[in-house]
Amino acid sequence: MNHAGHHIDGAVRHQADRTAEVTDPATGRVIRRVALAGAADVGQAVRSARAAFPGWRDQPPAKRARILFRYKELLENNAGQIARTVTEEHGKVFDDALGEVGRGIEIVEYACGAPELLKGEHARNVGPAIDSWSEFQPLGVVAGITPFNFPAMVPLWMFPIAIACGNTFVLKPSEKDPSAALRLAALFTEAGLPDGVLNVVNGNHEAVDALLTCPDIDAVSFVGSTPVAEHVYRTGTAHGKRVQALGGAKNHAIVLPDADTGIATTALMGAAYGSCGERCMAISVAVCVGDDTAERLVATLTDRIADLKVGPGRDPDNDMGPLITAAHLQKVRSYLDIGVQEGAALVVDGRRFNGPAAGDGFFLGASLFDHVTPDMRIYREEIFGPVLCVVRADSLQAAVELINAHEYGNGACIFTRDGEAARYFTDTVKVGMAGVNVPLPVPAAVHSFGGWKRSLFGDLYAYGPDAVRFYTRRKTITQRWPARDARETSQFAFPSGA
Repeated sequence: MNHAGHHIDGAVRHQADRTAEVTDPATGRVIRRVALAGAADVGQAVRSARAAFPGWRDQPPAKRARILFRYKELLENNAGQIARTVTEEHGKVFDDALGEVGRGIEIVEYACGAPELLKGEHARNVGPAIDSWSEFQPLGVVAGITPFNFPAMVPLWMFPIAIACGNTFVLKPSEKDPSAALRLAALFTEAGLPDGVLNVVNGNHEAVDALLTCPDIDAVSFVGSTPVAEHVYRTGTAHGKRVQALGGAKNHAIVLPDADTGIATTALMGAAYGSCGERCMAISVAVCVGDDTAERLVATLTDRIADLKVGPGRDPDNDMGPLITAAHLQKVRSYLDIGVQEGAALVVDGRRFNGPAAGDGFFLGASLFDHVTPDMRIYREEIFGPVLCVVRADSLQAAVELINAHEYGNGACIFTRDGEAARYFTDTVKVGMAGVNVPLPVPAAVHSFGGWKRSLFGDLYAYGPDAVRFYTRRKTITQRWPARDARETSQFAFPSGA
């Protein structure tokens, strides 16, 4: 059995007092052990990053970009290998894992524009012979804490841009599927990244708390559940850090009577059941306007779910793999019990899944609830599994009000052929990311990703322009060069540009 260690100061470190099991979700078998970092390991990684910071900060952005370009090429050449690692440890189907890696590479490509992204702003003659300009300078050592559901993509949301901006980085990936992050770090070293600029420490809550309280870390980025995001935000800011913490979601899709039912069904199948529903942008609620709309959608979804192929992610014929762990499988199954107890109609029961892999690994079939109401736990809480709830509304306005009343505000979409309805939706829905006939409105790399309300703690989104601002400090410089023989008197009035 091999071991997943840490990547510190450009080298792999395997020593560990504590380890945890890494399981193949498709078989339930332990495939490796991962080192769990304590405060001492985190301290070693931070010291390495702190020592590397002055030299990396002083590198011209163009030189940083050249390393990022080489890194992008290495990622593209190794994308299949990284995706297979994701499938092995997370369980998602290979095509989904490959898509995840591809989206991460797009962020690296954006970070390659560091010379343009970091250009300041200049104003000449803001006062008599006085010029002023702003610069964007790196923070120092920054940390990222990333979730199990995107073990390659979410780390790539963070460290390429932070490093492009001149920071050094300590990454704490999920201990459930750590190998992809270690491979990402090794490839960056191969691309020419100096030792210590990127460090990876594996671990659990002990490592997280060490990062949050370490005085030598200047900022923390986090993606995960809302309770943990809130803890990260409060603890990090209490220790003087800049923090962005992306939390949970309950993403809605409004289906209007004029929507093409076939198109909506096709979109919802992928958005609700792709990656076994373990996505922060997964659609978990379909809000049908009118009973006729709901009846049509439930009927077509039921038919399509019957054809869904569930099994090991390494099999290219499968549409959906297993859940990440046995504990998470039981958690999602418990929500099916809760929904039935609360009075929702369980139209398709994923607990009855009897595919060829049903006896192996952490498999659950796709589930569909109808007649779900806002007071039910299956509506209010994030299930993070292959469960879609259908809620019925009387009007578009009522559907939007339903979304706006929810504690989460990550993403939402609408299916319609009515431009006026689409405009009303995008203008009034209280979410950070909205889609029109697009079920997963994940922004492209040149924009930024983030939600509203209790889906985001902090002011700046992930990747894109917001990330450049998060990982830098603005410094404004005002400069004047008086003539050598100038004779001046003291000015006691407050200065102005007049």
